[in-house]
Amino acid sequence: MTKTIVVAGAAGLLGKHIVKTLLAAQYQVLACDLSLELLQQRLSSAGVELSHPALRMLQLDLTNTNEVTAFFAQHQHIDGVVNCIYPRNKKYGTDFLAVTLDDFNDNVALNLGSSFFLLQSCAKYFLEHQRPLAVVNFASIYGVVAPEFDIYQDVAFTMPVEYAAIKSALIHLSKYVCKYVSHSDFRVNVISPGGILDQQPVEFTEKYRNKCLGTGMLPPESMTGTVLFLLSDDARYINGQNVIVDDGFTL
Repeated sequence: MTKTIVVAGAAGLLGKHIVKTLLAAQYQVLACDLSLELLQQRLSSAGVELSHPALRMLQLDLTNTNEVTAFFAQHQHIDGVVNCIYPRNKKYGTDFLAVTLDDFNDNVALNLGSSFFLLQSCAKYFLEHQRPLAVVNFASIYGVVAPEFDIYQDVAFTMPVEYAAIKSALIHLSKYVCKYVSHSDFRVNVISPGGILDQQPVEFTEKYRNKCLGTGMLPPESMTGTVLFLLSDDARYINGQNVIVDDGFTL
């Protein structure tokens, strides 16, 4: 039977390429994001055929517990979930010394909170249906190591403190859920990418590359092979692990 995979945050930089790869690998895909119009635009820009018979595009607010609960109640045959969501408020990305406690709490609640509820919903879904379920979360190398702040000098952005807190917590939360459910058929693993190319300034990408083994910033497509592996039966006994894909940045 063809497996059905949910891609949450499918309109994002990683999500749209993951949808394309899953369709090419002959999965059924439920592509979800906050805006259906934006989702269609982003998937189309990535070369996804919107009329593909294995693709369903759904509007879903992952910060809304009622919508998430209804989504899982309406779908009885989910085999995998890929979590690419990253909700945040308008003040996200402020320099560390300028971040207010309210904004820090708001961003952690929006992002980590929505991932928590998605994981909790996946656990409940598995326990109710007793069918194998593989979950893949996206964290970051900055959930594993401290930032290299020198590469952010002379550019108009920084490595947000909320990002470090959220991504490190997501790695451990994934392990917690695995241990709580404690069943070989329920798997939660994490991918921690290094820098992903997204039109960053050349001076930044060059400094980043000098911290790596030669390539540096990676195209978003470079994450899709790891997603396919972690969703596959070849990874059926890999659980609670964090796979770092970073061209050696963390070495």
